[in-house]
Amino acid sequence: MVRRTQADRDAITIEIGYAFVSGCVAAALTFGAVYGPALVFELSPTAGAALKLAAGVLAGAVFLFRITHVLWRFARRPENYGP
Repeated sequence: MVRRTQADRDAITIEIGYAFVSGCVAAALTFGAVYGPALVFELSPTAGAALKLAAGVLAGAVFLFRITHVLWRFARRPENYGP
């Protein structure tokens, strides 16, 4: 087991924060894109509820996908330490 330096721990912390924030932004955009028509157009209550459910499910999936993608990419980066 290799000990991590402070720089390594800081990089991991920043990458987790970036993954979380970018996941939130992507999820919010997805929710807005799917549920937006319900706010603009007059839809039946059933259609509005269906859009809200679909938007929530898709936003959650996009959030998890984005976090997984960013952190997986970070974990697979080549280690360029030393001369």
